[in-house]
Amino acid sequence: MVLLNLYVMFFSIGIFGFGGGYAMLPLIFQRVQEFGQMSAQEFSDLVALSQVTPGPVSVNAATYVGYNYAGVPGAVAATLGIATPSFVLVIVVMSFLNKYYKSKGIQGVMNGIKPATVGLIASAAFYIGQTVMVNSQVLPVSTFAGIIEYLNVLPFIMFICTIILIAKFKVNPIIITLLMGIIGAVLCG
Repeated sequence: MVLLNLYVMFFSIGIFGFGGGYAMLPLIFQRVQEFGQMSAQEFSDLVALSQVTPGPVSVNAATYVGYNYAGVPGAVAATLGIATPSFVLVIVVMSFLNKYYKSKGIQGVMNGIKPATVGLIASAAFYIGQTVMVNSQVLPVSTFAGIIEYLNVLPFIMFICTIILIAKFKVNPIIITLLMGIIGAVLCG
């Protein structure tokens, strides 16, 4: 029954998770909370692990959650669950999309999905950012020193550096991930 629940849960995420892996992360987090216990910190670790392992983030996250709940069979059920809708939908949609792509209705749907996808990705960044860059043990205060104590300074600096390295200098994300992983191991470990 657990395997079927995992498959159905990730199938529903896969069918409604427009925008790719990062856009699916809030859906995965919400559904995992319904399915069982996973803290925000564990979810943040899941995202980090999904980021550094090869493959799509959503598939890696599903595999991790499935394995966490039911071992290898759970990993297979969750992975198949999240991948099945995409596989089927791409085959079906491509047969129609080529024929009707220039229609106003299809263009309207695409124009509506794009900002929703950006919002979902921003939501995922917000959830993950809270667990990484905020010291939950300290209540925020109105002084500058209080703000510094509230923020986890080194992860916040790493976050800002990552944005600058990607946006300004166009550094390869793989290099940044490896570099920040090394920095984290040395300074945060």
